[in-house]
Amino acid sequence: MKPLDVLSDLLDNQVMVRLKNGMVITGKLKAFDIHINLVLEDASFQDGDVEKKFKHMFLRGDMVIFIS
Repeated sequence: MKPLDVLSDLLDNQVMVRLKNGMVITGKLKAFDIHINLVLEDASFQDGDVEKKFKHMFLRGDMVIFIS
């Protein structure tokens, strides 16, 4: 199994993404490419005491540390 095969299996599932800046974002994985650019739907993350929510979010692959 290759890394992109794992992402293919995660499509339309809830994922957690940790970024290089320490942020942890959760959302439904809708799309990705060979650079690990991600599109999440119904994404959210904590900013202090406030939870921020987005209908759609694009994440640059060079910021991604891991996807779970």
